Amino acid sequence: MKLLKSSINDSNYIALVGLHIFIGILLFLIPPFRNPFFLGIIVFFFIQIILAPNSKKTFYVLLACAYIIGGESMFRMTSGGLFYEISKYLVILFIIFGMFYKGISGSGYPYFIYLILLVPAVLVASTTLGYDLNFRTSVAFVLSGPVCLGFSALYCYDKKVSHQELMDIILYLSLPIITMTTYLFLYSPSIKDVLSGTESNFATSGGFGPNQVSSILGLGMFAFTVRLFLKSPSLTLKIINGLLLGAVSFRGLVTFSRGGVFVAVLMIGAFLYLLYAKSSFRQQQQILVTFILFCMLGIATWVISSNQTEGLIDKRYANENAAGIEKEDVTTGRGDLFLGELAGFIDHPFLGVGASGMKNLRLEEQGTIIASHNEISRLLSEHGIFAIFILIILIFKPIEFRSKHKNNLFFYAFLVFWFATINHSAMRLAAPGFIYGLALLHITNEKKRPVHRKQLKP
Repeated sequence: MKLLKSSINDSNYIALVGLHIFIGILLFLIPPFRNPFFLGIIVFFFIQIILAPNSKKTFYVLLACAYIIGGESMFRMTSGGLFYEISKYLVILFIIFGMFYKGISGSGYPYFIYLILLVPAVLVASTTLGYDLNFRTSVAFVLSGPVCLGFSALYCYDKKVSHQELMDIILYLSLPIITMTTYLFLYSPSIKDVLSGTESNFATSGGFGPNQVSSILGLGMFAFTVRLFLKSPSLTLKIINGLLLGAVSFRGLVTFSRGGVFVAVLMIGAFLYLLYAKSSFRQQQQILVTFILFCMLGIATWVISSNQTEGLIDKRYANENAAGIEKEDVTTGRGDLFLGELAGFIDHPFLGVGASGMKNLRLEEQGTIIASHNEISRLLSEHGIFAIFILIILIFKPIEFRSKHKNNLFFYAFLVFWFATINHSAMRLAAPGFIYGLALLHITNEKKRPVHRKQLKP
């Protein structure tokens, strides 16, 4: 088996795009193909990591993780994964595999402390969770995301990766998003036929959770914006990347879940600000031209979305119902959950209510299981004072790292994705944890090949 190329040229990129569109068609038309495809991905990337030279181990581990997080919602909506949370465990497994080869930086020890600080909540949960909630699955559900973040941060911290390799990591993150977008177009080709109001729509999200699908599509919007600005030297590539960006953005909008789209806009803003600030005057002029095209594409995508939803998408983003009446709660009930979890922290400030404890309290008081949508308030309520130390590590350690290493063009975009996503979707996905880790990479400049000149004989 040949190793993946560490630098994808234009023809290979177009071939990869076509391949993943074809895979999306197969996943829709041939359901039995879904499980073998997923298992094939796992085997393929493990072999790639094993065969990679030692200097490239980190790169191939990150490629594998990026592909898994880009496909997580797709695996869930197609039931292709072996179980619901498998993507998080796979990311952790790939990273442990990478640690075996490359180890970790001693300077990243605060993330080891972070992982230890998660343990007390498990001990509290072992004594407080009721019989109606399974201890193992409940604790694993709320802690698999934070643990995934801890391992990602430990592994990525100060790992040297070239800018080109980081671009390829973003590419491999986007490839399964192409597949999922293809699947979504086949699943609900007519948006008008499946609309019922301005609420988040499962039918336009492949029959799966719109919040999670929107989050991954938002990540795709960012990835294809990056390619449009940095990897589209020819008109052909500009058209291809523009079409991909438009298609992913359209499907993100019509999920009617606003979180992923808002996060994408913030990520793109952070990326473009840093790109413009670090560019020469001539490069800035080129960026401005591409930005004009980008804005025109955005307007066209919105107009098409508005037409296909018969104006309902306009009302959704104006916080109105189908009748045009403004909704009272812009957070769709999440504000109440947030305040309830803050109350849990105030009532149990030292050890918290334990992992999954707030879910248990809501089950006892309201008779229904409601999972948190905000990771900050969940941490505070379930981990108590330990959550304060956890948040200090998560927020200030990257800032300290950035003060020494400023070459990561996507540093702020990655942190924005992590922070904004955990505030509207908690850590249901592996993506926030892994993307947080990417912000801690030490990005190096590509080495130029030395020019050898023959010496003139005297």
